Amino acid sequence: MPLSYDDNKPTTVHDEFALGSAQTGRGEEIAQYEPGGAEEKAFIRKLDYRLIPIIWFMYVMSYLDRANIGNAKTGGMERDLNLTSNEYSIALLVFFAMSSAKALPSNMILVRVKPAIYLPALMCTWGGISMCLAACNSYQTLSVVRFFLGIVEAGFAPGILFLLSSWYRKNELATRFALYYTASAFSGALGGLLAGVITGNLDGKGGVAGWRYLFIIEGAATIIASLFAYWLLPNFPATTSWLTEREKWLCAARLQADGVGAAQGDSETLGHGKALKSVLADWRTYFMTFLFMMVTGAQTIQYFIPTLTKKMGYQGVMAQYMTIPIYMVAVVGIIIIPMSSDRTKERAWHITISMLGGAACFAVLIATQHPKVQYAFLCFGVAAIYANPPLVLVWTSNIIAYPAEKRAITQAFVNALGNSASIYGSFLWPAKTGPKYTMGFAVTLAMLAACAAGAQAMNYLNKKYPYSYEMPARRQDVEMPEEMGTGAETPLEKSDMSHAT
Repeated sequence: MPLSYDDNKPTTVHDEFALGSAQTGRGEEIAQYEPGGAEEKAFIRKLDYRLIPIIWFMYVMSYLDRANIGNAKTGGMERDLNLTSNEYSIALLVFFAMSSAKALPSNMILVRVKPAIYLPALMCTWGGISMCLAACNSYQTLSVVRFFLGIVEAGFAPGILFLLSSWYRKNELATRFALYYTASAFSGALGGLLAGVITGNLDGKGGVAGWRYLFIIEGAATIIASLFAYWLLPNFPATTSWLTEREKWLCAARLQADGVGAAQGDSETLGHGKALKSVLADWRTYFMTFLFMMVTGAQTIQYFIPTLTKKMGYQGVMAQYMTIPIYMVAVVGIIIIPMSSDRTKERAWHITISMLGGAACFAVLIATQHPKVQYAFLCFGVAAIYANPPLVLVWTSNIIAYPAEKRAITQAFVNALGNSASIYGSFLWPAKTGPKYTMGFAVTLAMLAACAAGAQAMNYLNKKYPYSYEMPARRQDVEMPEEMGTGAETPLEKSDMSHAT
């Protein structure tokens, strides 16, 4: 039955499809769902405490293991392996190439299995592979190990986004994903601190270089952390043991009110083939992929931040330590901008304004060579970059919310092809362009400006051509009005920003 809304009353969901996915309401009167009530607030608090801390911790370990190559480079790896600038870029490239190729099939698997098993298993595996980086003695072995690291880490980030979108409503998602994504910037700061301590105190101990200890210690920590993740990470709502039957019903009703397909327990599912065909035929997929490509292409600067701080005059372990403030400013940006987006129920202008601000910072980096001025604007420029991957990915999930398998594959597709931009992004900072690195700063500026323009184009097109999908079991259209912030009136504009089914 269709959902009915009244702007002057709480939204009511009394839908057998939503309730059936939670296996509740049989033989008894089913209570109504009232958005914003005390019951829902208590449920969200419980969910936040259970889910956000563990996925945040997992992402810290993920980013440490993928990005510590930048710290190892300035910590002596480049010298010991006789790496050229081009060879270092290729070692980055193979990771991104495999990360892009394997994200899509990984989410196809995730939608059918338990996240509490699949994601920690990935984590344990990449931790072991990361430890193997300590044994590399040439550019070739470094590239091979990074190749396999990319394969295993590929499924983690899109898998987490799909898991979050299977629990939270659209107007809650950006804040939660942003809190989760602060782990990427925090791990950058933590990575700089650990690199300084480890390479500064263990270098040469037992005849082993400090950068090798860096890979060993951080990889081993990831393996240990994966064991905790196995016990703490929840599954999808319908298969999570610590939810009561009432809470399972509430979760299903919340998602149904938003027009979001549940992951498991959903009575209307697509096969992988039909879902993939629908994703490839949808123009929105390619628009959001372009936006994410621009963001991730710019974000490859993270692998060169220790190099940039070194060229600003900071030497030795100080080059590692000076990366910490840059990432801490990024943490603030990741929290403030997406939280504002959720609060105002708007995506496009938040992306546009922050991207243009970042572009202005990189214009200053090109125009001046004063180390302190460059350092300050590098902090703000990196913060602008880091704040936007959560917004782009959440916007994608908001726009293509149903059915669940299409949402999962779209998220993986956007993440996979978007990350392919890191392939050419890894060649933006060759040593021969130092100490000014004008090419890297200029191309990053251009990508941020392109992302800002693309967000406004998507804003306009999504308003003109709102998303719809025909539900096979009911043979009716699920009308998805344009994403929040496009300026169009929606049935729930006064109450909760949900889409009507």
